[in-house]
Amino acid sequence: MKITLKRSLIGTKKGHRATVNALGLRKIGQSRTVTDNPCVRGMVNKVSYLLEIEE
Repeated sequence: MKITLKRSLIGTKKGHRATVNALGLRKIGQSRTVTDNPCVRGMVNKVSYLLEIEE
């Protein structure tokens, strides 16, 4: 599963910023391929409004 950070973290909740950082994303436009498992899926669902997800 490929995730890309599409929106800024400014003005988001502290927990949401921590989740995005835990996914390995730092800058807008940065992409990362992650394994599709329940733990990662839950993290992605929590901050889905900031990300673009490709299966």
